[in-house]
Amino acid sequence: MSPSARRTGRPRSAEADRAILGATRAALVELGWAKLTLGDVAARAGVAKTTLYRRWASKCELVVDAIAAVFDEHLEATDRGSLHADVEAVVIRLGALLERPETGTALMAVIAEAMHDETLRCRVRSAIVDRQKRLVMVGRERARLRGELPREEDPEESARHADLIFDTVAGAVLHRLMISAEPVDPRWARDFTDLLLYGLTGADPGGAAAGPAPDGAQKPAGSV
Repeated sequence: MSPSARRTGRPRSAEADRAILGATRAALVELGWAKLTLGDVAARAGVAKTTLYRRWASKCELVVDAIAAVFDEHLEATDRGSLHADVEAVVIRLGALLERPETGTALMAVIAEAMHDETLRCRVRSAIVDRQKRLVMVGRERARLRGELPREEDPEESARHADLIFDTVAGAVLHRLMISAEPVDPRWARDFTDLLLYGLTGADPGGAAAGPAPDGAQKPAGSV
């Protein structure tokens, strides 16, 4: 069979995909979930409605992919030299990302809808949550190579820990912004990271995980 015979349509255009996903986020902010239609997205993106249906089977898939694209593009596990600095950087970056209306508002609309839509909840899990857990995996491995964390030999236990870390960070940042309506500023990010790494006692068993404290910052009790 020739290559042309195996094709099922015209190749996808990355430019068209970006326009569609951007239009979806803008429409969701302006119209909300209930009023959002694929026809409105198509008009905003300047494409035919059939173009959307060739790429996404439903509004759920389209909206979740539109949000996931922003997370994929803007969240990264940057090496800042220590576990503490790495966690702080991710917290601040996630906070800044969720403060953008096209991300935060869209995500909250999807979460609200997913509360009574199991298919949508699974889509959010696979397209956003599971993909962004890479930040936890990359950060933990980097910390192990530095000697800041022990290696976990049990894959299942390691996966459970990754879930817990992700839920803790994402949940805290979402609550801070969406419920408390307070900023995720550097001071809060540092305090939250201290609590995450050292617990309620503030003790730093390793004495090196935090790295150098920012000028004027007080390190947790028990740290050196």
